[in-house]
Amino acid sequence: LEVRVLVVCLHLLGGSMETANEVDPYKILGVTKSASQAEIKKVYKRLVREWHPDKNKNEGAEDMFIKITKSYEILSNEEKRTNYDRYGQTDDTQPYGHGHYGHRHDHFYFDESFFHFPFNNKGNREFADSKYALHFNQYVNDVVPDSYKRPYLIKITSDWCFSCIHIEPVWKEVVLELEALGVGIGVVDVGYERRLANHLGAHRTPSILGVINGKVTFFHYAVVKEHLRQFVEDLLPQRLVEKVTDRNDFQFLNSWHEQNKPHVLLFDQVPVVPLLYKLTAFAYKDYVQFGYVDQGLSETANLLKQFNINTYAPTMLVFKESTDKPADIIQAKGMKKQIIDEFITNNKFLLVPRLVNQKLFDELCPVKQFHRRRKYCVLLITGDEESYTIGNQAFLTFASTNTLEVVRFAYVYQRLQQSLCDILLKTKDSTPPPPQVSVFILERRNPAGKVLYKEVAGGWNGTDEDKQRLLDELERLQKDPSILNYDAMLPELNNEFASMFLIRWIYTAYDYISEILDDILHNNWREMMPLLSLIFSALFILFGTVVVQAFSDSSEDGKSKPKAKEGTKAENGSPGSSSTSSRPPKKNFVEVTELTDITYTSNLVKLRPGHMNVVLVLTDATKNVLLSKFAKEVYSFTGSLTLHFSFLNMDKHSAWMETLLEFAQDAMQIDTEEDDCARHKIDYTGYVLALNGHKKYLCLFKPVYTGEEGGSSEEEGPGGIHHKLDRLGLWMERLMEGTLPRYYIPGWPGLDKITGPK
Repeated sequence: LEVRVLVVCLHLLGGSMETANEVDPYKILGVTKSASQAEIKKVYKRLVREWHPDKNKNEGAEDMFIKITKSYEILSNEEKRTNYDRYGQTDDTQPYGHGHYGHRHDHFYFDESFFHFPFNNKGNREFADSKYALHFNQYVNDVVPDSYKRPYLIKITSDWCFSCIHIEPVWKEVVLELEALGVGIGVVDVGYERRLANHLGAHRTPSILGVINGKVTFFHYAVVKEHLRQFVEDLLPQRLVEKVTDRNDFQFLNSWHEQNKPHVLLFDQVPVVPLLYKLTAFAYKDYVQFGYVDQGLSETANLLKQFNINTYAPTMLVFKESTDKPADIIQAKGMKKQIIDEFITNNKFLLVPRLVNQKLFDELCPVKQFHRRRKYCVLLITGDEESYTIGNQAFLTFASTNTLEVVRFAYVYQRLQQSLCDILLKTKDSTPPPPQVSVFILERRNPAGKVLYKEVAGGWNGTDEDKQRLLDELERLQKDPSILNYDAMLPELNNEFASMFLIRWIYTAYDYISEILDDILHNNWREMMPLLSLIFSALFILFGTVVVQAFSDSSEDGKSKPKAKEGTKAENGSPGSSSTSSRPPKKNFVEVTELTDITYTSNLVKLRPGHMNVVLVLTDATKNVLLSKFAKEVYSFTGSLTLHFSFLNMDKHSAWMETLLEFAQDAMQIDTEEDDCARHKIDYTGYVLALNGHKKYLCLFKPVYTGEEGGSSEEEGPGGIHHKLDRLGLWMERLMEGTLPRYYIPGWPGLDKITGPK
């Protein structure tokens, strides 16, 4: 008998060791133990593309994908790799939660296929959590930003979790219901995503938590359907939906002008606002104001009669500039999320919204995209006084008859968006002029603010003649877009709703305090520690600042006065005064530095990752002309923080330029047909190099003479040299898109190549 028992134990041990060998990360990735990190990374990227569950529909693709990911996690970390090479164990051999939910020995563990545990066999799970599995990067890059539009319900589980089996039927039922309403669902398996579980603060399984506006809230109650549904509803901010009756309907609908939003009313017979409607209000809170009418109340009888509401089915009305007649309506017994989303999306904006911030401007008047239809914005510059009401109303009437999909109408108050209006109206006087009612047709060309535009002659008074002139211009625009014959750089719009930040902050603080009190009631101290630590740190910093200011030596005030005078002088006369400002000035020029042996290291060799230096090649004779043309061509791209601009003088550093192009042999083979002897005779004047110092590659612009297409007759230069940069703007656009060919080099030429002749 003892011999038989020994044989069985040895058989189990052998089976376990075989199972352990199956998860050899070297075998899974197909690399040797001497493979470098670059080789491992290259193989990992290829295998991930091959076995990703979204692309590979084979039955074992998901498990293989997980094995590949875990193997790369081990081998890409030198500490984990060394630990595996020496002892044959990984982090997964340690039990999660200090051995609370399962136990493994270092060199022996039970083969799950021998015992057929249902909770440890993914293939036997009736409800596949793999569809909702979250990874750390996916959570940070996708879930957190998306949580500002919809809440997420996330379950923390593990393979060896007995309690997870009991909540599975309830979880399945809740997921099927809430996902259809628009709630995001996620599942975190701590066996594979321990880093994400720790990031969320989940220290036990099972756990259920909600994420909204990037904030994590834990579920503390019994896992039943009603509690989970109420938990999701409590995650949503209060005051999302306003209760509307006969008493406040006029006030609600008439606030469209102040809030600059359409207003939506839902009529239904239930006394409580449906969760689907609350979720919709949260998703579109930046665009639409939502109200709810309970048809069962006697206080709503006049509303039902006024809008002829059918009480047998939920009805949704959207109101824009008119409060008497809805702009759109839907009515259905089964009001589904897809129907509501399509309805709201088609009515996100007023017929003629006011441009109150840059975000709204970007959505209403998007930047022209390549290979897409042009889109135009008809902009009315007007005033907010009562005397402008007639003209503004006439503009709204004209916009309501528009049938062109490529044209959007909007208006601005000159008093509130003065900098924008000054550029379009070409106002140069420092004193604000009285509001001029004008109409402009705009086409945005790039995110930096460049627009093509044309002012409609005659101004705007709302007369029939004004409407006819605008209609004629729009018809001409459809046939000939070149009528937009002016260009300008528009500044970023003022945020007219910035004053509402304090109110929003108070509401947010109220929600946080409510959650803290809720956590205190449930004694969830471990999960509260990060939040409490943040609060006490902020209070300590605030208290310390007050104490330091209170006990500071008053004599410092006297010493600071002469320093202030010196600072004033520096600001007026010193060229380095701009560096003392805490906020960078808004530049109306292009800062171009010369690439020399002094600036070589900082501007190229040690350039920050992701940054590029755009270098113009010139000579002493062409310096002034080319720099002026260069500044005009790249000015619209100076808003990018990753671009730097320099120039290289060939009279001083021709050897460095030739050495660089010798390194980039591909560039010479592709872009030129000259032999090696002729290459040194090339005139590099007007060439532009985009240099990525960190990744060691360059993009090359070769000048092409386009005198007929290029600059205006006002520009002068010796021999038309400025025409060499006529197409530089288009090249810069391709550079920002990442579509230019890149020529990699083994290293940047040494300092001896850039130092000029002595």
